[in-house]
Amino acid sequence: MAYQGGCLCGKVRYTANTDRQDLSRCHCKQCRQWGGAFDSLGLKHANLTITSGEELIKWYLSSDVARRGFCQECGTNLFWQADRHPEWSQFIAVSAGTLDEPTNTVLTKHIFCAHNGDYYEITDDLTQFPEDG
Repeated sequence: MAYQGGCLCGKVRYTANTDRQDLSRCHCKQCRQWGGAFDSLGLKHANLTITSGEELIKWYLSSDVARRGFCQECGTNLFWQADRHPEWSQFIAVSAGTLDEPTNTVLTKHIFCAHNGDYYEITDDLTQFPEDG
């Protein structure tokens, strides 16, 4: 399946090719600071093609193993990648909110639940992982 998506201003566009339809919601402190939470579609980095605006993607090194990509024009959070982690560097997470609709995806799990904010509870019946799932 080829997903299309892009940022709020429309200058960054991408195509993500994957058969996956399952989304994860991350509750770690960094994702909450970055945008409240991070719903994402994971895929191999080789299956992501930036079709326009690649020069507008700014990468922020958010930890010793990962980076976060956003549009420097409008600020849209686009990608998370553990680019310096030996086992995960080939994968990238695409922000589900940037996918064109209909997405044909479904939220299936919560990750880093041990780090969720004290201002909310996770009350649905989806699988919850204390750390990465």
